[in-house]
Amino acid sequence: MDARRWLTLVGAGFAVVLLSWAVLVLLARRLPPGTARELARFLPACVTTVRRLRRHPDVPRRARLALLVAGLWVLSPIDLIPEFLPVIGPLDDVVVVALALRYAARQVPREVVLAAWPGHQRLVERLLGGAVRR
Repeated sequence: MDARRWLTLVGAGFAVVLLSWAVLVLLARRLPPGTARELARFLPACVTTVRRLRRHPDVPRRARLALLVAGLWVLSPIDLIPEFLPVIGPLDDVVVVALALRYAARQVPREVVLAAWPGHQRLVERLLGGAVRR
């Protein structure tokens, strides 16, 4: 196979992936309020929280390291469960981010974690359970 055809196939594959992401984002925005919408926003909210906590001065170095590892895990193309599998694909990302948030939450004040969460407070409180330092 010549290089031009190979590059065309790679470009077409990349375009299909981008198009599928755009369709998923549009479909997620059309979800009715409730649990399904909250679940669709869960991983982006976790990533936002990780980013905010990594910059906060009250978060100790080892918690920042755990959050960095979780962020790199989400961005990594290598997964335990392939992303293209419907429903269960992002499951390993969700578990790693949730564990990292629980670990970091044990070491910082509750107000810091709650302020870093962009979504509904009850969701982060349920995610963290009793892990948040009071």
